[in-house]
Amino acid sequence: MNPRPAYVSVIDPISPAIERVRTILFRPFDLGKWFVIGFSAWLAELGKGGGGGGHGGGGGGGGRYRRGDIPGQIQEAFEHARDYVAANLHWIAPLTVFVLLVGISVALLIAWLSSRGRFNMLYCVAQNKGEFWNPWRRYRQHGNSLFAFRVILGIVWFLTAGVFLALGIGLAIASHERWGFNVLTISGIVTFGLLFISSMIVFGLIGMFTTDFVVPIMYRYTLSCRQAWRVFLDVLSDNQGRFVLYVLFQIIIGMVIGVLTFALACATCCIACCLFAIPYIGAVALLPFTIFRRSYSLCYLAQYGPDFCVFAPEPGEPPADESIA
Repeated sequence: MNPRPAYVSVIDPISPAIERVRTILFRPFDLGKWFVIGFSAWLAELGKGGGGGGHGGGGGGGGRYRRGDIPGQIQEAFEHARDYVAANLHWIAPLTVFVLLVGISVALLIAWLSSRGRFNMLYCVAQNKGEFWNPWRRYRQHGNSLFAFRVILGIVWFLTAGVFLALGIGLAIASHERWGFNVLTISGIVTFGLLFISSMIVFGLIGMFTTDFVVPIMYRYTLSCRQAWRVFLDVLSDNQGRFVLYVLFQIIIGMVIGVLTFALACATCCIACCLFAIPYIGAVALLPFTIFRRSYSLCYLAQYGPDFCVFAPEPGEPPADESIA
């Protein structure tokens, strides 16, 4: 394995990735194959399109604070909310615990299904097959290993981002009560905000590299997620600039796909947009884009040597007694 090949391009994989889309979906066209691969794609993408929350707005400004005193209004609203929670803690506490447990359970289920689905999707693209149960059973240990890694990564990100967010909010409240908002306080809050955003970027990149490169290495060599990350880190350390360019080019690809999707929705008078919004049907309709992105990352990784090519003959059956942590 050559850790730093002489030539690696972010442009060259485009053509073979498009050709892969044509081969898998249109040579020949098989609607049943579309729906089978589309189901794996839907599982693999679970949780990526989650909705956001809204801001709760409280009106009332009259009492102790002037109408333009925004920090004062925020503090007053906070005090009202605190008093309400204290007066109704007998039912708010158990309800909060119940909702939290349900939310965590659903999030874990989604993470597990998407982890298993990513190997199904990779199998279909790498082998040009519309199968579900064979890769679902065959790569069970791989998917479980990926799931465990993602759970640990999510916990670490939650704690890291939570610390930055709590420090920023705590600093804002404490500084306003003592000195009001001054330049030094605002600088501190902005710093914690930037640290929070930076943590999201760093963990987002880890997630991207895991899906695009670590999962194919796991698939190719029957490795655990931790072992595959060790292999990938050796390549990443010798090709940092190339992977930075890869990330930037992925942003461009995402923008192009977004424009094409929007144009398709407009050309069909938003009929396509309605189809895209239906969970499973949307995954089937967008399958050419999904297969292109999966094929592009695989073709890019293959430039680092035949050891990283998953389009080779299917890997051997994992030993029945082999456990992947």
